[in-house]
Amino acid sequence: MKKIRITKHFDFETAHALYGYDGKCKNIHGHSYHLYVTVIGTPIIDQEHPKNGMVMDFGDLKGIVKEDIVNLFDHAVVLNENSPHKELAETIDEYSHKVVLVPYQPTSENMLFDFAERIQKRLPQNVSLHSLKLNETASSYAEWFAADQD
Repeated sequence: MKKIRITKHFDFETAHALYGYDGKCKNIHGHSYHLYVTVIGTPIIDQEHPKNGMVMDFGDLKGIVKEDIVNLFDHAVVLNENSPHKELAETIDEYSHKVVLVPYQPTSENMLFDFAERIQKRLPQNVSLHSLKLNETASSYAEWFAADQD
């Protein structure tokens, strides 16, 4: 059966700091992230099915990504819980700021591994995550492809 890829684009604002980094990104700073989520599957062929002709309803994909990624990371400060930044997170949190502690250095690359895992758990059986693209700036992005994963 022939397959089709569909892509949904999401925007969110996030601050982070890279513990131990040897440049300016060791300081808390923010990005306007652009996330592109591409799934692949065979369109439903069933005249009686409300999603006839679709690989997946864009609205369903939007719901998954909004719930598991955008709502969590948007306007949050993301810090590595396995570093002294955990103490910084506790201080920031005292002032009612949104903090997300992650078990990794919060680079675009590592965020994509995290996002892929979150999305894959929620996709319908007949749909697979094909790729993710995360723009950190207008000229810099990281990509994750299912085909590259071992």
